[in-house]
Amino acid sequence: MPSAATHMPPGDAIDRRLRSRVRLLGRLLGFVLKEHAPSRVFSTVERLRRGFIRLQAREDTLLRRKLTSLIDHLDADHASQVIRAFSIYFSLVNVAEETAMLDRRRAHLRTGQPLPGTFHAMLKFLKAQGFSAKQTAELLQTAQYMPVFTAHPTEAKRRIALEALRRIFILLPETDNRALSAVEQHEARERLQAEIQALWKTDEIRPGTPTVQSEIRLGLHYFEKSLFRAIPRLYRNLQRAWRQVYPDAPYPMPSFIRFGSWIGSDRDGNPHVTSRVTREACRMQARTILQEYIRHVQRLEDTLTHSTRLDTLSERICAELRTDATAMNLAQRRESLLFETEPYRCKLAAMLFRLRRQLERVERRGRDTADAYRDEQEFLEDLYLIRDALIEQGDARIAEGELADLIRLAETFGFHLARLDVRQEASRHTRAIDEILRTQDAANYAGMAEAGRQRILRQMLRHASGPDLPNLGQFSPATREILAVFDVMHKTPQRISPNMFGQYVISMTCKASHVLEVMFLGSLAGLAGRTGKAWFCRLRVCPLFETIEDLQRAPDILAELFNDPVYRPLLEASGGVQDIMLGYSDSCKDGGILASAWNLYQAQKRISDTGDRNGVRIRLFHGRGGTIGRGGGPTHDAIVAQPPGTVRGAIKLTEQGEVLSYKYSNLETAVYELTMGSTGLLLASRHRSGKSTGEYVDDMDAMAQLAAAGEKAYRELLATDGLLDYFYEITPVREVGGMNIGSRPSHRRAADRSMASIRAIPWVFGWSLSRHTLPAWYGIGTAMENYLGAHPRAGLAHLRRMYRRWPFFQTLMHNIQMALAKADMPIAEQYAQLSSRPEAAAIYRQIEQEYRRTCAMVLRVTESRELLGTQAGLQRSLNRRKPYLDPINAIQVSLLRRKRQVPDAGEWQRAIARSISAMAAGMRNTG
Repeated sequence: MPSAATHMPPGDAIDRRLRSRVRLLGRLLGFVLKEHAPSRVFSTVERLRRGFIRLQAREDTLLRRKLTSLIDHLDADHASQVIRAFSIYFSLVNVAEETAMLDRRRAHLRTGQPLPGTFHAMLKFLKAQGFSAKQTAELLQTAQYMPVFTAHPTEAKRRIALEALRRIFILLPETDNRALSAVEQHEARERLQAEIQALWKTDEIRPGTPTVQSEIRLGLHYFEKSLFRAIPRLYRNLQRAWRQVYPDAPYPMPSFIRFGSWIGSDRDGNPHVTSRVTREACRMQARTILQEYIRHVQRLEDTLTHSTRLDTLSERICAELRTDATAMNLAQRRESLLFETEPYRCKLAAMLFRLRRQLERVERRGRDTADAYRDEQEFLEDLYLIRDALIEQGDARIAEGELADLIRLAETFGFHLARLDVRQEASRHTRAIDEILRTQDAANYAGMAEAGRQRILRQMLRHASGPDLPNLGQFSPATREILAVFDVMHKTPQRISPNMFGQYVISMTCKASHVLEVMFLGSLAGLAGRTGKAWFCRLRVCPLFETIEDLQRAPDILAELFNDPVYRPLLEASGGVQDIMLGYSDSCKDGGILASAWNLYQAQKRISDTGDRNGVRIRLFHGRGGTIGRGGGPTHDAIVAQPPGTVRGAIKLTEQGEVLSYKYSNLETAVYELTMGSTGLLLASRHRSGKSTGEYVDDMDAMAQLAAAGEKAYRELLATDGLLDYFYEITPVREVGGMNIGSRPSHRRAADRSMASIRAIPWVFGWSLSRHTLPAWYGIGTAMENYLGAHPRAGLAHLRRMYRRWPFFQTLMHNIQMALAKADMPIAEQYAQLSSRPEAAAIYRQIEQEYRRTCAMVLRVTESRELLGTQAGLQRSLNRRKPYLDPINAIQVSLLRRKRQVPDAGEWQRAIARSISAMAAGMRNTG
């Protein structure tokens, strides 16, 4: 099976060019610092940079002591300036590496060989596996790939900084483009330095805490700047690849990518996401896509200028094209004479008129919007009409231009842009229902056992027939808000799009009543119920199973729901597809990476089998984060590594925080990342055409043993006396909570510092910043050592065989190596010394011993001499960053120590915030 992890061509010239570009960016940044920063900043940066490069080559105790003394004597402002210099350097290196990846992909294409993970490679592989054009077309036509954008408090970049980095991304290749003259290259370098200078004078830390609205705008930024152009380009690439691999078969033309979003609708633990905010998110999304359509239609008005005086169109086509224009009296416009002879422009003018009315409806301006489109399908029918008319009159080539791009956008984004998933924590619904029933003198719902809760919920749902919201004034603010959200979900689609909302995600689902509760609350707003004997349901409920225990219980809960006499008909009425969300973050926080990965793997198989036994279609929704400890890693490989038979043509996955900026800031990278995810989906779904993907049954027992031992080791660490105190004292997690980088609190309960309260994101972020990265690897060394001890003869050979042949285990090992490579135990020890507790040193030693054990075992199993030995590009990238990451860590340790010693630490907090931002840019997937 082709894998995205397969190496690119050697590309020595590209590597040299990358090094040259990195040096150029560093030199230009140095010029900017000399000219626009206090003189001491540049000298300090240079002393630290050169000193830590020397330390990386050879340890020098005296030099390290001098550098530590220099750092400890930096005042807050000086430290902030130095940190900013390193932070900008990391951002510039990220841009240079992204341009090199683009160069490498282009160089590979010039060889005539398909790049692994591309549509061409995928289609060639399927054809070689015996897939006919018809079977492959069926795969495409039934596929749906849905990235879901989320806002998370590890994304420190501001929108203005992203736009500046985009300009640098475009300019950088011009500086060494041999097709340009020396003068033009010099001018490109001058413009590049100007952009770096502007970046230096831009505050990368927000002046205030971001609002949810600002997070929504940042999410929309990626659509406006790259995705609106990336989507048409992606489908053109697919069409080109199809014609190369299946030249004699018609291209099936499916639009299988859709987008989702949680930004402005994920209220789990975020008090700032209210029903009003969700309504505003809907409006902002609709406004963004309608304005894009208006721009496209205006361009088409200037392109489709066919005149009946020069070209013959059938009377039927002309009549159809003029229908809307006649109804809207567009003949009164001053261009009426042109419209009489230019039927396409006449039709487009009418479409433009209707789109503007649709925008007025979204903005609620109070005008009569009867002429607006009823829905996106009606808009698409107009576009199809123009396309078919062009093809009929011999202008297929024209139809495949701007018009085809607009059709792709409309099929992908509709009038809603991205489906908003609403998320709320399960216990909030329980409390709301208890309060509602108490006002009606009903039984004590909160005190009921599970069977009693299900019984009363069924009874109420059987009698639900439409909107029946009670008097909200009698309830607490929390319950009023819960009910108001369902009201928004009922009313907003009527004004914008029936596709405005996706699923209602219930976090911390652990019983069937949690799903029935949401159905009942939705019924009060008219989203579910019965009219006569017929059930109706416009609410798709998605339970989120997060902890190890909940993942294990999930199949039983689902079986109970699928056999429920009320839930099953409601599910069928909503479309018959049950979405199930899998939580990577909490399961890893809860039981460690091995237990999390294996329980997720097993849960997917058991959930899919449960759906099959009960005749229910299952779609899995993967709650992946940016880091390995939160399900991160290359998307293509992650999808291909899913259990065979569980990816059935459709997949949803979250794209969180900083991952959005890395994947979607630039058009070229957005096309690549969406392609890799799409091909991963199609390859993982190929069993649907009867082609077996196989499974390595003899490896299951080995993996179960590893997972059990890894979980035991991880839980023993969590149970270590003082571990949580160690975490809070030696990581910057408390300071992360004071940064203006996210609207969501870092804890579910503000004053509770327990494992149950802290969110997985700051848990992973804190360990990453302090260079422990332990959620992504702890327990693996012990697990493998125990396995080899139990199987001394064949154990190592078996694990090596698993690594070579099983995509799941191979991907897991690759991701773990990345996490191990980003850890640094000597630096982690510096953080450990921030704790004054006597047990801190012992805890650090325990972590450090497991780190060394894990490194040794992973290298033995993968038969490598060094970490990332088979991932040379990633290895070089990390090595390139290390001399610049190390001084940031050293500065951060010093700042944390001083900040925690003074009562008024505002100036230190700001400097620490900049250091956290710099670390996120340098380490990339930190949260």
